[in-house]
Amino acid sequence: MDLNYIKKLVKLVDESGVDEIEIEEEGTKIRISKSRQNSSAVPAYFPSGSFGQFVPSQAAPASAADPGANPAPVVEAAAPKAEAKKYHEVRSPIVGTFYCAPAPNADPYVQVGSTVQPGMVLCIIEAMKLMNEIESDAAGKVVQILVENGQPVEYNQPLFLIEPA
Repeated sequence: MDLNYIKKLVKLVDESGVDEIEIEEEGTKIRISKSRQNSSAVPAYFPSGSFGQFVPSQAAPASAADPGANPAPVVEAAAPKAEAKKYHEVRSPIVGTFYCAPAPNADPYVQVGSTVQPGMVLCIIEAMKLMNEIESDAAGKVVQILVENGQPVEYNQPLFLIEPA
């Protein structure tokens, strides 16, 4: 599981009304919690399987020295917040499969460097055999496409970064 994905999950939990989230993906389990009610029982997240032991360098000393401190992932979430303010994120409104073009042999709707306007189609997400066009909600330039063609996406997963015009 990607560290950037974990940071985005931490940001989502931190900015939402949710106190805790637990996700299992490809043999890796992650639990992110805002409060440390039982700090000695289970770490904030724990990978298993082929990923081995993962402990962020900044988080380990703080959690070991002060069990009442904030959970380790919240400390790690500070860096993505600064980047998120610089770019607008277009997020997936549904769970499904991401497609960058209307057909397999067609040109993609947008590419890195494309200028977009609100309402412009950026991609398609297929959910339950329905093709859902995802439109831009901001004007600007596409600086990064965060998902590969044909890749499954989750609800509220960032798809595009747009530099506001």
